[in-house]
Amino acid sequence: MPLDDREQRILEEIERQFYEDDPQLAETVRTAGLASGSGRQLKWALLGLIGGAALMLVFFTRLTLVALAGFVLMVLSVAWIVAIARRRAGVASERAWKDRLRRHPGSGRQG
Repeated sequence: MPLDDREQRILEEIERQFYEDDPQLAETVRTAGLASGSGRQLKWALLGLIGGAALMLVFFTRLTLVALAGFVLMVLSVAWIVAIARRRAGVASERAWKDRLRRHPGSGRQG
């Protein structure tokens, strides 16, 4: 059920106050869900890669279509792993950028 305008404003005010009171904790909470979710996704992607390789190797000579399905599963799993790695690298570079701005607050401004 979506929030009405008043509830949305209250939620935004709570969030703003949370970021003002403890920005480090707010950043940790914001990124914690991403880290645990990507770890879970990485496990599934690795399982898909191993399962696809097993299907391909076991059925290569007997059922070529099943082996082909295993190969497709492997390719999709590798693509998923690459997407997870890029997302993690993006989060890490964003954190580094924010840390640099915190250490040198005047360096990012034009003058």
